[in-house]
Amino acid sequence: MNIIITGSAGFIGSHLCDYLIRKGHAVICIDNLLTGDIRNIEHLFGNGNFLFVKHDVTNYIHIPGRIDAVLHFASPASPIDYLKYPIPTLKVGALGTHKALGLAKEKKAIFMLASTSEVYGDPQINPQPETYWGNVNPVGPRGVYDEAKRFAEAMTMAYHRYHKISVRIARIFNTYGPRMRKDDGRAIPNFISQALTGKSITVYGDGTQTRSFCYISDMIEGIYKLLFSEFSQPINLGNPEEITLNELARIIKKLTGTKSKIVYRPLPIDDPKVRRPDIIKAEKYLKWYPKISLSEGLKSTIKWFQQGEKNE
Repeated sequence: MNIIITGSAGFIGSHLCDYLIRKGHAVICIDNLLTGDIRNIEHLFGNGNFLFVKHDVTNYIHIPGRIDAVLHFASPASPIDYLKYPIPTLKVGALGTHKALGLAKEKKAIFMLASTSEVYGDPQINPQPETYWGNVNPVGPRGVYDEAKRFAEAMTMAYHRYHKISVRIARIFNTYGPRMRKDDGRAIPNFISQALTGKSITVYGDGTQTRSFCYISDMIEGIYKLLFSEFSQPINLGNPEEITLNELARIIKKLTGTKSKIVYRPLPIDDPKVRRPDIIKAEKYLKWYPKISLSEGLKSTIKWFQQGEKNE
């Protein structure tokens, strides 16, 4: 297949490029490098099945030739990024999704949206099934990301119903692994970076809030299976094993051997108290379930961060 990936110099997008090329597909990477990193994909330069196009997908996208799938992964994804770039975040969720859908319509291609567990906001039920409509504050600081993705889902389904294009919607839960930025702002890169440099490990809130973490290789496999499925409704992709942030901090302390202390700071506005996917649909329709344990995934991620520290 000839596949376009927007946001493909980012964390998940770049791993997806690698996976698709290994599977024999040709990949066109589109990224404006606002939060993506060219170093994530530069090892693919020179590969005959890879092409990089620097472009802002909120503008018209023109790619000549046959395109079989458009995977829209462009967006700031961490709280630090979308609080820094609130308007670009809203624009890529709205205008970027519109332009990517238009391209898929023109090429008669499959369209996949990288949505997020953030569409559930600060959920009042746990775990979160796809049928839950969420608890989002549209005017809070996090609303720029949450509502951008909710709008993107609505537009994707509108194109599916009105223009009859084939769509896939992946609601991606917390994913981690190599290529995460150390200044990403999310718990795992924060905790690992602080532990490796001997700084205090900062937990926001009292640490009893929960998260579910999916290793990158499991997530990429789930995305690939979804792409080649016939499932057109939103589907949760994530690891249903739930852990408190206090437990996560202690595990990372142990795995890194750090003497860093754990310190606490006020919880950010609208920060979710729980986050855990119900993946019954992914198991049923995609025959997918995460395989990598948190301990195994963290060891691999810590090793990657350690190598990065040596290279700096």
